[in-house]
Amino acid sequence: MPGMPTTDGSGAIVAFRGEPGQGTPSPPPVRLIRHGVAPPIFRVYISWSSGNLLQVACLRPPNSEVYGGAEGVAGSVVEVNLGCGSSGGAEVEEEIDDAEMRRIEYGSVPAFALLQSRKNALADAAAMSRMSAVPDCAEWWQYVLEYSKTIGNLLGNPDSSAAFMIEDPKTILKVREKPTSLRAAWELLEIFYVDKQLQSWLPERLVDWLADFDCLLSAKESTVYSKLSNFQKQLINLQIVEDDPDYWNGLSAALSVGWLDIVVNMLRFHGSYQLDQMDNRETENGLVEAVAVLVSMMPLLRPNLPTGKLGQCCKTRPDFIKGFEGMHHLAQKCIQLKPSSGTNGLIGLVIGVLSENPEVILAECTQNFGPWFVTHAMELLTADNDYADTMLHEERPNLGGISIEELHRLVYAQVLCSHSLTWQIAPTYLSSCLNQGLGLLEILLLKQPIQDNRLVLKTMEICRLYELDNVSANIMKIAGIYHWKHGRKGAGVYWFQQAHDKVRLDRIAQQLFERIGKSVTDDSFKQWEGLLELLGPDIGSAGGLEFLHRYRDFKRSLQQALDGRSGEAARQTVDFLIQLMRNPSTPQRFWLPLLHDSVELLNCKPSPLMNVAETTLLLNKLQELLLAKLRPDFSNSHLPSHALSSVRLAVASNLARAILEDP
Repeated sequence: MPGMPTTDGSGAIVAFRGEPGQGTPSPPPVRLIRHGVAPPIFRVYISWSSGNLLQVACLRPPNSEVYGGAEGVAGSVVEVNLGCGSSGGAEVEEEIDDAEMRRIEYGSVPAFALLQSRKNALADAAAMSRMSAVPDCAEWWQYVLEYSKTIGNLLGNPDSSAAFMIEDPKTILKVREKPTSLRAAWELLEIFYVDKQLQSWLPERLVDWLADFDCLLSAKESTVYSKLSNFQKQLINLQIVEDDPDYWNGLSAALSVGWLDIVVNMLRFHGSYQLDQMDNRETENGLVEAVAVLVSMMPLLRPNLPTGKLGQCCKTRPDFIKGFEGMHHLAQKCIQLKPSSGTNGLIGLVIGVLSENPEVILAECTQNFGPWFVTHAMELLTADNDYADTMLHEERPNLGGISIEELHRLVYAQVLCSHSLTWQIAPTYLSSCLNQGLGLLEILLLKQPIQDNRLVLKTMEICRLYELDNVSANIMKIAGIYHWKHGRKGAGVYWFQQAHDKVRLDRIAQQLFERIGKSVTDDSFKQWEGLLELLGPDIGSAGGLEFLHRYRDFKRSLQQALDGRSGEAARQTVDFLIQLMRNPSTPQRFWLPLLHDSVELLNCKPSPLMNVAETTLLLNKLQELLLAKLRPDFSNSHLPSHALSSVRLAVASNLARAILEDP
């Protein structure tokens, strides 16, 4: 229960009893917040969002060491709708929890993406045929209607024909799944802005809408649904139904909105239908039955009737019905006679729809139904309304050159980005914002954590879908730097290779050169041999590490040759040596260590392993080394002092023997 801190400095919370002399106030509504952050909660931030939405951020302690799984959530931002609670007038609406809202958000992405793809295709076709806009295409409203039906199914699918039960003589309303304001608002926009097939029978379709969502129209004032529901609770205790004023009030209310099934059912509750009546009530019963028959045959302006629904279907508009033109005036008159308070936004939305005012509709949707609804509902508003299309798509300087539609998409994308379970679907909406969306998409992708390789791969896939090659390369470089600095050398080299980052690969090669350049013993070789294994067969992308990869092969072959395991091993080792000496990627400071390791091969008897050309190559390399030693930047290989002399002697001896054996 809400309270206020005590004055003794203990920080305890005591119950709030209101101002002195004002009496005991009614208990304020308490709303449970499902934030998904495991205790302990370190800090809570509260700020206003748009309309009645309140943003609550819950954070764990910054030094928490528990990460991963459900307890690894460092913080969460949730939005709480502070709409007015019920006070007995309307049925309490069941709030949509976070998990259900995420299901709706994920489910709406394919429909939104498909509609944007169709819009782009029609825009290209319209440009070629010199049409003024996409809505001018004959099939566009059908695409939007398909999109609207898909989104509507995600929000629930109430069946108006199943809302009433006739089988039980003492039952008026059937127990059903509670409707939601999101579904009610979405279906209302679909009726008036998308479905052209409904234009000839809008009043009847609005009656069907009331059958589903009348219980949500007001939180304080009585609705038709609440009147019937309250009367149904009293019905079991009534002996003479027609003597109760609530019976006639409920009957007239149901008749006023065209719920003919309930009206006929309630008329049959009349006492004249009871078989145990002591007096003669045949005349009264005849009158009531005549009214029931007339109600059941009431003409309805609609193309067809659902199975079991009462009334007579009229497919043409009678002369005495004006249709939609007078609905706004009638609605305004009803509101003046009995204004409604404590609404959840549906009444204001109905007024905006009936007055054909897109500004009012957008304001009501923004204030009461949140960013998800506004983002997806704007496609309905612009399906067949030129004014709404211009208003929402016009670029506005006061918004930074973006349109109202793009602004709301960016706001919704920001909401998605704030949660670890929904950021993956934000690119779909950002990519549809041509002015600022792609720039924000790049920022979003670059800010994703790179500790988890699966998350990095997911980010790479998004970059590939939207052809963001530069962003992908930067992310891979960042991942490589992170893993390299945290000791995961193989993972770092892998990501640098994927990014084709030759600059950093060369720097890594230089670090390895410095590490193994002091000694070329087997012990130092084993320290970095595992890293070379991770480079894989594609050594061409490894930059300066290509030499180390080839040097690994040379060392292995040399060991086999010195052990005398194979006669071919010695010749293969010589081939590796010649390749290394010819390859420009081999650093000069490794020439002498390579030749020093090969002294035993050069002195191999009885026949030389190298021909004249190969031996001459080695002599030339030695001559270059002698000249390089005169430069101040020459790097000493830390070999014994007699190393150069032994190498020169071995090369000269091999050259002499090669010349003698050369035919």
